[in-house]
Amino acid sequence: MKIKNINKIIVSALLFGTLAVSCLSKSKDTTEVSSAPAQLALTPPMGWNSFDSYGVYLHEEAAMANLEAFAEKLKPHGYEYFVIDAGWFGEFKLQEGTLYPAEKHAVKLNFNEYGLLQPSKTYFPNGLQPIIDRCHELGLKFGIHLMRGIPRAAFEANTKVKGTKYFAQDIADTTSICEWNHQNFGVDMSKPGAQEFYNSLINQMADWGVDFLKYDDLVPFPEEVEAIANAIEQCGRPIVYSLSPGGDVDVNAIKSFKRANMLRVTHDIWDDQIGLNQCFAAWRKWQGHEKPGFWIDMDMIPFGQLQLMSPKPEGVIGNETKKEILKKIETGELSNIELLSGKGWTRQSNFTKDQMYTFITLRALSASPLMMGGDLPTLDNFSLELITNKDVLECNQNGIMGSLIYDKEGIEIWKTPKKDGEGGWIGIFNRSKEIKSIHVAYKELGLDSTTDYSIINIWDKTKIDLPDDFAINSNGVVFIKYLSK
Repeated sequence: MKIKNINKIIVSALLFGTLAVSCLSKSKDTTEVSSAPAQLALTPPMGWNSFDSYGVYLHEEAAMANLEAFAEKLKPHGYEYFVIDAGWFGEFKLQEGTLYPAEKHAVKLNFNEYGLLQPSKTYFPNGLQPIIDRCHELGLKFGIHLMRGIPRAAFEANTKVKGTKYFAQDIADTTSICEWNHQNFGVDMSKPGAQEFYNSLINQMADWGVDFLKYDDLVPFPEEVEAIANAIEQCGRPIVYSLSPGGDVDVNAIKSFKRANMLRVTHDIWDDQIGLNQCFAAWRKWQGHEKPGFWIDMDMIPFGQLQLMSPKPEGVIGNETKKEILKKIETGELSNIELLSGKGWTRQSNFTKDQMYTFITLRALSASPLMMGGDLPTLDNFSLELITNKDVLECNQNGIMGSLIYDKEGIEIWKTPKKDGEGGWIGIFNRSKEIKSIHVAYKELGLDSTTDYSIINIWDKTKIDLPDDFAINSNGVVFIKYLSK
């Protein structure tokens, strides 16, 4: 026992020394730091995020239930990051006698004397520490969501920036406000105390035991992207850094983005064809930008039960658009309805099986991080089989974004080679609205006709002999694994 303890002390000292030397060398000239730490996220991160299933209203009981289900269902397959999304600091008004929210974003936030957010007493009465500790006990890593900037309420209270002579009103940029969440002001990084504020916030996260940060409303602000990267590097704890939201991302800021480990390049992706189309468009735009330690992120996997904190109100059919709902509210046809965070109402994912096959095949071939979004305790077997399929995981963790090698009459063929050795994976996608037939030979699949291959149809679990004919459903896919004999 004593020998083991001595060994632990020696290893800890060596790790600390290495980290200290690394931080000192970086501090000499931070302009030289242009990429995420090499030891983090060497393959696309895999985990669960609470947003698709709970919006910004995850509560203690649901968090614990999902954590236990995560350890049972996902951990054996390599998933490791358990991420609580936004709202964990909000003292929400609730619908009477329930845990359901009565407001989209909490007006009242819980923060300390330094303007640092604290766990909601409404949804996390025991704080986050029991959840974080249980996460680590299970051999998993804990993640949390943060919004860019400093709480507007902290600005109004003019809280002190920890360890400095500055205050919130000295560093806030009151003209920089998120379009869809008005809880924060941006931070003016030209002001004294600005970096120290981010340092204090990230140091708190490190003290709690946070292993993964999803930072929102950040992509359009490269100076704050880098400020948070600097804060993470000085905190003394390895933390995976994920940039969000996606949408219109400036490729010219790629140097700043590569200070992080993940870059969202889509809007929120939900269980509809629009989301699938956005992922394909992002794949075309960003292929080739990935590398170990930096991954192109196409948002979460909306399988299973979604929007559990948004039960469908009376008078709502369920398939109305947001504009239609707002019009009914304005005319008085609907009343006492709050349009909450997320999209739609409580439901099982609306994806068809073909769309689900296409979605997860795309994620495998594009090496996008696999962050499950649906509720884990109630997860259906088909969804679980897809997200834990060994070929999906092998292809995804291969870490190479596939390339488009064929695009004709609604059929797209994407190919991802193995990074080590011969072989790889191919997806034949039918992007059209009708069944398509395609005759496929070696040329269409980008394969050498003089090489003898073993070719497997992953979803059908059958061998393929080329040339072959495929009839593919609308929005369906043939997922192929090939290996030279």
